[in-house]
Amino acid sequence: MQLTAKNEMSSKEDQFQLSLLAAMGTTQRKEAADPLASKLNKVTQLTGFSDPVYAEAYVHVNQYDIVLDVLVVNQTSDTLQNCTLELATLGDLKLVEKPSPLTLAPHDFANIKANVKVASTENGIIFGNIVYDVSGAASDRNCVVLSDIHIDIMDYIQPAGCTDTEFRQMWAEFEWENKVTVNTNIIDLNEYLHHILGSTNMKCLTPEKALSGYCGFMAANLYARSIFGEDALANVSIEKPIHLGPDAPVTGHIRIRAKSQGMALSLGDKINLSQKKPTEGLKMAMSSKYATAYVSSP
Repeated sequence: MQLTAKNEMSSKEDQFQLSLLAAMGTTQRKEAADPLASKLNKVTQLTGFSDPVYAEAYVHVNQYDIVLDVLVVNQTSDTLQNCTLELATLGDLKLVEKPSPLTLAPHDFANIKANVKVASTENGIIFGNIVYDVSGAASDRNCVVLSDIHIDIMDYIQPAGCTDTEFRQMWAEFEWENKVTVNTNIIDLNEYLHHILGSTNMKCLTPEKALSGYCGFMAANLYARSIFGEDALANVSIEKPIHLGPDAPVTGHIRIRAKSQGMALSLGDKINLSQKKPTEGLKMAMSSKYATAYVSSP
């Protein structure tokens, strides 16, 4: 709380510098328990460093609402009039109100907030652009296209429990199924299962005793519930192809069932994107991504 208070009392120049450092990934590493460090992970860069208007957004998810705190920076020597943030949504998202236009002095910056309502658990995309007029210029309105903001459904899914009877009943009732083929570089069955549990926020209903030991294959039931009361079921059926050697990756399928199509598809997309375990070389490349962009930018 003391750190938050100090940041609120700091000058605008310091806030601007911290925001740029956060977008470029050059801030100092902090403990995972530090709330400020977790906030930096939700900063999304919307434009390039060489664009006349630089923009980045902090995405704050609060139950049924998403608050976008967009930092807009005038990187030109001109005064930008009627600078407007125009947003649109794809999916079950609804923009509450249109942000008001503002005027930016040369090399000035401002924060624009936008509220988005969420109605269900499915992948959503927020996209748009920034339009503005240059003071004293007779040209048409200028436009800077923003990068898409992808809303992670994991912010709405929570682990939950149910009995075997309830699981079988819901499995028979739910009409939407999404079958995902296992495509991973993980070679251990238990490691893959725990990797999927961590990536999807689901809970394993199969007892640990039934998963212990090693026989070359594994079957487990997973369950989760969204904050909107939507249930998600999954059946993991995987095996270790022993005839391919000890370093052969896990194979199999994951069947997802849900009452709504959006829930089943979104959860399947999440599993597809997070099946493979990042290698050390990839982690290092991702961590230096923004630093390299900063050095090479004009």
